[in-house]
Amino acid sequence: MDDTGVLSVNPLDLADIDPRSAASLIAAASDVALVIDGQGVIRDVSIGREESAIDGSAEWIGRHWLETVTVESRPKVLAMLKDASTTRSKALWRQVNHPMQGGADVPVLYSAMQVGKQGRVVAVGRDLRTVAALQQRLVDAQQAMERDYLRLRQTEARYRLLFETVSEAVIVVDAATLAVVEANPAALRHFGDGAKRLVGRGFIDSLEGGSRAVAAALMTSVRAAGRGDEILVKLAANGDEYMLSASLFRQDSGALLLLRLVPPPQAATSGNTRLRPEAALLRAVERVPDAFVVTDLQGKVLTANASFSELTQLPVGEIATGQSIDRWLGRPGVDINVLMGTLKQHGVVRLFPTTLRTAYGSPLKVEISAVLVPDGDPPCLGFTIRDVERRLANGAVGHRELPRSPGQLAELVGRVPMKDIVSETTDLIERMCIEAALDLTRDNRASAAEMLGLSRQSLYVKLRRYGMGDLGNDSAN
Repeated sequence: MDDTGVLSVNPLDLADIDPRSAASLIAAASDVALVIDGQGVIRDVSIGREESAIDGSAEWIGRHWLETVTVESRPKVLAMLKDASTTRSKALWRQVNHPMQGGADVPVLYSAMQVGKQGRVVAVGRDLRTVAALQQRLVDAQQAMERDYLRLRQTEARYRLLFETVSEAVIVVDAATLAVVEANPAALRHFGDGAKRLVGRGFIDSLEGGSRAVAAALMTSVRAAGRGDEILVKLAANGDEYMLSASLFRQDSGALLLLRLVPPPQAATSGNTRLRPEAALLRAVERVPDAFVVTDLQGKVLTANASFSELTQLPVGEIATGQSIDRWLGRPGVDINVLMGTLKQHGVVRLFPTTLRTAYGSPLKVEISAVLVPDGDPPCLGFTIRDVERRLANGAVGHRELPRSPGQLAELVGRVPMKDIVSETTDLIERMCIEAALDLTRDNRASAAEMLGLSRQSLYVKLRRYGMGDLGNDSAN
């Protein structure tokens, strides 16, 4: 082999070597070597490395070289045999593929050279499987990076849209220097002529003198504990008062503070400082220990209180707004469909048992109560999510009296596993369970089977047993 990597053989050197010896000699410096006679028939095969062994290569002896390669590789084999029959001392490398039964083709890079005066040809090859595997891993890694980049761009676009369109004033400041990094249009409107100079300035400098000390104390507390109480501040630009809240999040190697400015609650006409009932209710919902979520009619989160972030273990800085609540429910596509169907039919759901998937994958047993608000602006759904892990562990839920009416039994479907009910009830109760599940799922038998913990086939057997519904179409499928 010369400096260019092209096979170079002196024909006189191998003229008198028998096929097996010639193949073994050349295979020592390559992955595979073939000794081929003047008619193109393989007379011997030798493998240089054990890891380069090709299944079935021993059966190539006595067969034409063309018969051992794929159809698209045969022109290359003919070209190599033709080139080897010439007087040229250099031969080109060509990739051919050997078919494998039950597996992928084996790519081998061959070069052929005629040796001796009997038309004998020696073909040496390099096993390209390792190279192909590396190339495939490289392609897979590149595609994964492109998918991650696309998801990042989509997430950034959603964040930007939310940041720009939200009606609340939102300001991002550097936690170390308290310099304003970014402010949304709603925030800039509050600062009048000073909005042009807001970014890059210290946020504390934009406040009136009396508000600066309490604002600095709030930021210090948030840096230490991650959160602080709302405070009342006054802007230096126009003297307007706002309630200031702050939360900490990390980005890259630094820490940032997310500031919110909202108008203070209006005082009652009597002059006292009590909050309006609506404002007081919102404050109470925000601080209630149970998770509270408001979604649109499709289940997209519009807002959520702090308890929801704590319950789902959302990372600092990540918000639930804009995501589907189905992301956290235990049975994707099942629980949300049951909840939505019941809400649209009855307007309310009470104590629906399910599991909640946290950001780190640990499931929690929860109960969900929900209500439909059709006259809202816009129409929305409200969900209260309560962690019942501790209550279940203490045995507060578990043993209960069997229902004494079909209505009581229907309330248990989905809350208590059907096998626990059936084990202590009659065939009549089993039938009522199935009827209730079909009603909750709007006669969706696949969802009903999943809710009941049955396979679709088992559900169909029970439906036939009790003569419930028309199973003609399902049976055909």
